Amino acid sequence: MKLIFVCVENSCRSQIAEGFARYYGKEISVYSAGSRSTGIVNPMAVDIMKERGIDISNQESKGLDALPKDKFDIIVTMGCGDNCPTVSAKKRIEWQIKDPKGASIEVFREVRDEIEEKVLELLRK
Repeated sequence: MKLIFVCVENSCRSQIAEGFARYYGKEISVYSAGSRSTGIVNPMAVDIMKERGIDISNQESKGLDALPKDKFDIIVTMGCGDNCPTVSAKKRIEWQIKDPKGASIEVFREVRDEIEEKVLELLRK
């Protein structure tokens, strides 16, 4: 399975989802990207994933143009509506997840936990 997570900046939500999918996924290719990539993974996202024993510090914030050109099986967008353009995929899923950028560590943890549940559910299908 080839899976991609997309949000606007590719700095928090999609990075967290990519980290969980890589950690829990077996025999899948996982990517993330943003429609307006910041080029930086949010340090708070890195910290809260470390709390779970998952290191995303080497992941890179990238734009859609950095993705492989072949078709994905699933694209998951992170509650960014029209700001998240689609890429070629067999199935599109929209997760309504708030952007924790600029919020407290508690909000980041809530978002992380919600994403973890959704990734696990997705991988079970």
